[in-house]
Amino acid sequence: MTLEVSDDIALIGLSRPGNGNAIDLPMARGLRDAVTEVGSMPTVGAVVLFGRGEQFCVGGDLQVFATAAAPGQFLAELAGTAHEAVLGLRSLPIPVISAVHGACAGGGIGFALAADLVLAERTARFVVAYTAAGLSPDCGVSWTLTKVLGPARANDLILTNRRLDGTEAERLGLVSRVVEPGTVYEEALRLARSLAEGPRRALAHSAQLVREAGAAPLTEHLQREAESIASLIETPDGSEGIAAFLQKRRPDFTSTRLRN
Repeated sequence: MTLEVSDDIALIGLSRPGNGNAIDLPMARGLRDAVTEVGSMPTVGAVVLFGRGEQFCVGGDLQVFATAAAPGQFLAELAGTAHEAVLGLRSLPIPVISAVHGACAGGGIGFALAADLVLAERTARFVVAYTAAGLSPDCGVSWTLTKVLGPARANDLILTNRRLDGTEAERLGLVSRVVEPGTVYEEALRLARSLAEGPRRALAHSAQLVREAGAAPLTEHLQREAESIASLIETPDGSEGIAAFLQKRRPDFTSTRLRN
């Protein structure tokens, strides 16, 4: 794993390019720890999760699985650690963008879809892949696919391992935006910079509302929305955003200089 911060953007890189960024225990721990570290950085305004080399992430490292002395115990530890990383990504108080190119399979899908915004190259290849190896999903793949697609389409992808390219993944709603081959990293950076320059509290509240949608009855969610918008209008960014809109000028959001 690599973690760099540039222009208030945290860049988290899956970094086993010689193995297609296959997930082993050090990678899972590294991703978990990188996400935890980003959460403690008050000036970071957005996160980009990407894969180094030719693939985003091919899923679990089956070579490591096959040589584990106690495979059940090993997979329980690996899944548990990877799940901490997924939960961490979904809990960050800033927008998370995943930049997908090449293969995105197995747990790699779980990592990618833990982001608030998923950018994928048109030629990216998505395949769930677990049952092809005699296994079942982890990393939240079964939960996320069912939430996004519904049970029928989730089962189609999980049980048959049907492959999707970036264009079809966007059509189904798994991907936010499709970009041309070779451009996803730069496009993700451009989007991250735009978000980091925006009203950070409003972006954090909005992303969290979407993450929580469906977890509670509509009445409770409406209450959360009311509390959120009422609190935001009393912030400097809320006042500035409304004033700028009415005065037909570009807003100067002070929260871009510090997340709070």
